[in-house]
Amino acid sequence: MGSMLNRIAAIAVFLIAQAALAGAAELKVYSTIGVKSAIEELAPKFEKATGNKLNISWGLISSFTKKAQEGDVPDVLIVSKASIDSLTKDGKIAGGATLGSSIFAFGVKQGAPKPDISSVDALKKTLLAARAIGYTDPAAGGASGVYFSKMIEKLGIADAIKSKSKFPPTAGFVGTLLTSGQVDLAFQSKPELTTTEGVDVVGPPPGDLGHSNTFAAGIGVKSPNTAAGEALVKFLTTPDAKAVFKSKGFDPA
Repeated sequence: MGSMLNRIAAIAVFLIAQAALAGAAELKVYSTIGVKSAIEELAPKFEKATGNKLNISWGLISSFTKKAQEGDVPDVLIVSKASIDSLTKDGKIAGGATLGSSIFAFGVKQGAPKPDISSVDALKKTLLAARAIGYTDPAAGGASGVYFSKMIEKLGIADAIKSKSKFPPTAGFVGTLLTSGQVDLAFQSKPELTTTEGVDVVGPPPGDLGHSNTFAAGIGVKSPNTAAGEALVKFLTTPDAKAVFKSKGFDPA
């Protein structure tokens, strides 16, 4: 009991200290939908603890990275670690932290039989047998969609799959195509599938076809709210925040 009280007290001290440091501010945040489930749970906790407000825009990693490269850099940017590293080198981002990683996986409608994806041959048969397959539009730059497009090219079945492909709205979750009955197989990051009600995760592609994406948060170099931005990034890496990421299907980075 004593250790638990000490832990709670330590967290309270941390939050109070960050609030005093950052002061009240409204932070402009660009965040990939890849971490939406975790950030939506953590955002109100940060706002309540610090008095700061978060103005969050959701979108794709490629879109926000391009915006930052062109000069539209928010107070805090949450995208892939690769993008944060690149923008740091370009002088757009100053300081940041890794939040977690997620594997790309297949999903089906809740209660539906889970198809065999245990081997490359089994995966090919499953994909070719599917009535319709959902994934993010590669042309829009969604990371999982771009990867899936390359994967079916590698498997030699791209033409057959593209003819029965369906895409969700930009910055949308592919799982909604399953629950609406538009597709019977979906491919996106595990957390996005896990947190879409009515979806069961089947698992990642087999062997070398598996892939994960690592996410990170960075602070804009010219942000007028640097202290508040730093407080948010630190908050997103606290033990409690990491527990939330884990509960949403993320793995430690």
